[in-house]
Order: sequence, then C-alpha cells, then structure tokens
Amino acid sequence: MKKIILLLSAAVVLISCSKVGKDEYIITGTATGIENGKTIILETQDATGMMLPKDTVKVENGKFEMKGTITEPSFYTIQLEGAQAKIPFILENGEVTIAINKDSIQKSKVSGTYNNDEYVTFNEEITKVQKKLMDFQNKNMEAMNAAQQTKDTVVINSLMKEFAKIQEEVGVASKAKYVSYAETHPKSFISALIIQGMLNDPTADVAKSEKLYNGLEESLKKTKPGIAIKTKLAEIKAPAAVGATAPTTDGK
Repeated sequence: MKKIILLLSAAVVLISCSKVGKDEYIITGTATGIENGKTIILETQDATGMMLPKDTVKVENGKFEMKGTITEPSFYTIQLEGAQAKIPFILENGEVTIAINKDSIQKSKVSGTYNNDEYVTFNEEITKVQKKLMDFQNKNMEAMNAAQQTKDTVVINSLMKEFAKIQEEVGVASKAKYVSYAETHPKSFISALIIQGMLNDPTADVAKSEKLYNGLEESLKKTKPGIAIKTKLAEIKAPAAVGATAPTTDGK
C-alpha cells in the first residue's frame, strides 16, 4: 500500500510540474548574443504557401517565450529579425525549446517534444544518406563553373552524367529510408507526412501506402495530413469502382 501511495504522489508531482495544459504549448527560447528588442516571429504557411505570422515577441536578456494553443502537430518556423534563414520545427502540445545560433541559423537547436526530437534525428539520418550527392556537388562545383564558362561540353556532359547516376542512387536510398521510418514510427507526425508524400508520387505503391496509413496511431489519422491521406486513398480507388459495370442477365 505504501508503494502505491508513493507512486501516486510521484504522478501528482509530475503533473503539477507541467507548465502546459491540454492543447497548449510553450516555446522557451535562448538567443545568446542577440541584443534586446530584436523581434522573434512565429510563422506558419497557409494553403497558398504564404507565410503568416502567428505570434511576435522581443528578445529580452538573451531569452524569449511564446505561449498559445494548438490542437494538432503542424510545421512552423521561427524568424529572427535580420536573419536570412528560418528555423523550422513542429509546433505541438507541450514544451518546445529553441536555442538560436545567431552566427548560423541552420545550426539552431530544437528539442523538448517527441515529434521535434524525431524530426532532428530523422534529418540527421537523411543527411547521411544524401551526403554522397552533396560531396560530389561541393567537389565539382568549380570544375562545372569553369567548364560552363569555356563551354567545354565534354566536361559538362561527363559531370552531369555522373551527377545523375549519384542522384538516382541517393533517391532510391532516400525513399527506402522514408518507408523504413514510417514502418517503424507509427506515432510520429513525420510518418504521416511521409505517407502523404508517397501518395503524391504517380509511381507510388498504393497498397504499401495504405498499409502504412492503417498502422498509424489513431490520433495521427485525425490530423490534416492523416485526413489528406485517407481522402487520396479514396480518390485512387474510386476510378476502379466507377468504371466497373454490372453483368447483364445473359452473362455479358
């Protein structure tokens, strides 16, 4: 009995320590080296692809904080005033931590929730898969520029041919990585986005995509990507049903 009471007490402490309630989020940010008063903008994309501001705060003593409500995970960005790049992350219920790197925005760190931790890990894995392609581009950029200036078609064609071969290899490896991730992470918002992307490919394995969708956690099926997947699967199956004709009484 004493053990049960201790466990219940621990649970109460954990709940009371949480800063957020249902459908709420808190973004706790560090902006080391960034002067007071600099604007931080929380942005999201509308249906047309236009970036829209959701919230705006000022940096104070190298820190910033944003609070709000959200009912499902969605991609957002943080824009630091004067910075060229944005910081992408998944806004969801919970406590999100963002550490801005003022010298290299791309190196800023996002953590604190399951989907953001998964997003960071997934990006690291995909970067490894695509490293061969990036290495080739970096290694041969000067040679390609020189060949284009001198109109050396032999060098240009050779480099393009080699690039296309590596690009195809990386493409196959990347697709395999996407599918593998979706198979092993049914609770991840990224998996829903992967399946949605698969169905936008005319060469997609529809049966495979449907199997992956069916394996998703129920809460993900209710998100916008989840609903889009269900709708797309219905559209793909519809032509076969519409085109079918019932047999006549004479068997024709």
